[in-house]
Amino acid sequence: MTARIEYSEKYMDAMFEYRHVILPKELAKSLPKARLLSEQEWRGIGVQQSRGWGHYALHRPEPHILLFRRPLGTDPLTGKVDPELEVQEKGTYERNLAINQGK
Repeated sequence: MTARIEYSEKYMDAMFEYRHVILPKELAKSLPKARLLSEQEWRGIGVQQSRGWGHYALHRPEPHILLFRRPLGTDPLTGKVDPELEVQEKGTYERNLAINQGK
């Protein structure tokens, strides 16, 4: 069933990078409905991501969609924020935002 788990592309704002994970609906039925999942829980059901991601919100209309985020600059191997990488990623976000706003 883990082969049927779908992963979105990553997207970001000025503070975090985000992604959502779409679980098969039958798998989602067995999950707690009123709380966020710990890393051990979401890894235990077969979600595979690099380090540093946290389940941060419930999407009540579609409980089979898990919402994840991690701070910009997170080292995917350690799960810790690397200050140099954080500055680089925030700069990339600001440049892309300026381009998209036509500045």
